[in-house]
Amino acid sequence: MKDFEKLYYLHKEELYRYLFGLTHDPEQAGDLMQETFLQAMLGIGRFRQESSVRTWLFAIGRNLWLKEMRKRRETVEYDDLLETYARQTLEETAANRETLHRIKRLMRQKDERVNLVFSMRISGYSYAEIAQKAGISESSARVLEHRTRVWLKQQMEKGGDK
Repeated sequence: MKDFEKLYYLHKEELYRYLFGLTHDPEQAGDLMQETFLQAMLGIGRFRQESSVRTWLFAIGRNLWLKEMRKRRETVEYDDLLETYARQTLEETAANRETLHRIKRLMRQKDERVNLVFSMRISGYSYAEIAQKAGISESSARVLEHRTRVWLKQQMEKGGDK
């Protein structure tokens, strides 16, 4: 159960943003997010690890959204759904790609240890694993990661990578 709790906290914000992008309704996105995690918890034994957990959760969420769309209208035109999903996916992909490039440019300003801590944390490593790999204390890993996130946010808001 602790592992599932970690999974929840690791992916909840990103999943919510994804579902909000599909629904454009904060309440519906929240409901779908909760239902997604419920379905994931019930079906964790069927997860074949052919994709990342993030991709699997997003697929569950998208399928729940599609199911809800079908319930709301007697018929949901496939072309309408495809157009909506493709447009949003392309927009999100382009925005995510640009954000990723900006973050990479900014991270070039940081030293090797900061980059190691930050990249390992993004990859889902625990602070204990990061501390061991970087040769620092767990609390130092936490502080470095937090300071880096705060710095990145400030730089992104003021366009510091351009």
